[in-house]
Amino acid sequence: MTINLGIIGAGRIGRLHANTLTTRVPGARVLAVADVFEAAAKSAAADFGIPDFSTDPSELMRSGDIDAIVICSSTDTHCRFIIEAARAGKQIFCEKPIAFDLVEIDDALAAVDSAGVQLQIGFNRRFDANHARLKRAIEGGEIGDAHTMMIISRDPAPPPIDYIKVSGGLMMDMMIHDFDMCRFLLGEVVEIFAFGDVKVDSAIGEAGDIDTAKVMLRFENGVFGTIENSRQAVYGYDQRVEVFGSKGAASTGNWHANAVTISDAASVRRDLPLHFFVERYLESYVAEMRAFVEALSTGETVPVVGNDGRAPVLMALAGMRSMRENRPVGLDEVAP
Repeated sequence: MTINLGIIGAGRIGRLHANTLTTRVPGARVLAVADVFEAAAKSAAADFGIPDFSTDPSELMRSGDIDAIVICSSTDTHCRFIIEAARAGKQIFCEKPIAFDLVEIDDALAAVDSAGVQLQIGFNRRFDANHARLKRAIEGGEIGDAHTMMIISRDPAPPPIDYIKVSGGLMMDMMIHDFDMCRFLLGEVVEIFAFGDVKVDSAIGEAGDIDTAKVMLRFENGVFGTIENSRQAVYGYDQRVEVFGSKGAASTGNWHANAVTISDAASVRRDLPLHFFVERYLESYVAEMRAFVEALSTGETVPVVGNDGRAPVLMALAGMRSMRENRPVGLDEVAP
């Protein structure tokens, strides 16, 4: 069965998905791409062999030929497009986060439920082979009862200040992936204690954000966890996870362009890690889109549903409140 798709947003992530869907996802056919910037939409259509482009996303919603909408636009438009797509009877894929506000998210999820369509959230790291293996190790009892978890996530360089100002902040923009990974691996979090500061670039602080954070988490099942984020690791994209348990530990480290180690009289060394998320997680982007299209083709439930998009936003809000009030914050304190 072929699933006909329309893509909203022709920026970096929209182009990545367009490339994936047109070259590496069996059963997917992209019919149109829309972006408010005509040059971006036209370029994406030409580069990836997409038959049509538009500056009006509503044209994709009205198309009787399009089965599903892939939302890759700015976060402030996500809920509006989810609701519009749901009311048009389209299946939906939406990049993270759904929104910065829980009431807006709940309105969007209600529209999806009312329309009887499916919504998959773009937490691609769940589809990384290493993280999937960690989950199997935990669920299969290979490390016994989980006791603690550690996630380290550091970018090679901060994004532009103009982006920082509209990103929702480090916890909504960057750590949101780590919050999702917590739930994916170990289940629900009930309490968060967060610390944050500006240690990389004072302009980030002037924009009202932080660039360095440490978060402690208490899980519903009694596991303790930590997340560490930095906007700048000078050696490259730093992505590590470890879960420690009663019978051992399971961990995954950084990816490198090669596995060569150079040993000489001065040192033992290897090349730097892959530089950024596109290189590190490229295959996971492919896998998540394959899973989306396959679920639509077979009628199965998509693997990352609406509440999986809501819960990390709730965690981010709890983390930001914890920083403001300098105390642990229960997630039940934040929910509307």
